[in-house]
Amino acid sequence: MANEGYIEANRLNWDDRARLHARGSTGYRLDRFRDDRALLSDVVDFDRQYLGDIAGLRAVHLQCHIGTDTLSLARLGADVVGLDQSEASLDAARELFASVDTPGTFVESNVYDAVDALGGEQFDLVYTGVGALNWLPDIARWGEVCAALVKPGGRFHLRECHPIAYALDDTMSADETDAGLRLKYPYFETVEPLTFDEADTYVDTAGEQLTNTRSHEWNHGIGEVFTALTSAGLTVTTLEEHRRLDWRMLPNQIERDELFFLPDHQIDRCPMMYTMAATKPS
Repeated sequence: MANEGYIEANRLNWDDRARLHARGSTGYRLDRFRDDRALLSDVVDFDRQYLGDIAGLRAVHLQCHIGTDTLSLARLGADVVGLDQSEASLDAARELFASVDTPGTFVESNVYDAVDALGGEQFDLVYTGVGALNWLPDIARWGEVCAALVKPGGRFHLRECHPIAYALDDTMSADETDAGLRLKYPYFETVEPLTFDEADTYVDTAGEQLTNTRSHEWNHGIGEVFTALTSAGLTVTTLEEHRRLDWRMLPNQIERDELFFLPDHQIDRCPMMYTMAATKPS
């Protein structure tokens, strides 16, 4: 497979992230899910308005990381399978599920190999959460995988950082950003990735840093994502853009209830996230 070296580097990077994200009271604060057996992740709590009633549905969560969103889908009544290429992520997810006596299945696989890894099973709901697509080099191939996993009459759901937000210059100071937003990175999918070498991750890790610091990312325009799904046979039913972001991307963003917004004079200038949902004809 082309891009194997980039994908392997990302796997090692995410193994490191998973170990830090799952520790103690830092990172994803997994103890919250153990202490409150009804708690939903912020991601799924937002998405449930689009998901509707999923009780009894067979669901697969692609790129599930350490399982907080997967667990939240289970708490809404779904019969869940989580898939991720990071063994460390899946170890943490299995431990989380076991600690709260929740059934769930976890499969180690690159998302492009998901159809074979899942034995050709098709699902009522194929779910992809936040911060997933930027790690994938080929969005058209991803769309084919997603469509293959949705059973006839089933549904697909995605919420992701908006590609125009990913294209913004995140190296500007707060004052510079406050004066005006500026593009720095590609909006469209490129052959070569954007390569970053960063020892920090996106949540609090009490000063601990990554060992495998190099990662590779690709942006994918809204049209490219839409076309990837529709060309593979899905019917897009929802496309909605949001002003919020689940993490701080720009230094002048304002935090409200653990979510991040551009200041009032910029909030209508740029979408920060989007939701896309689709169905597969029966």
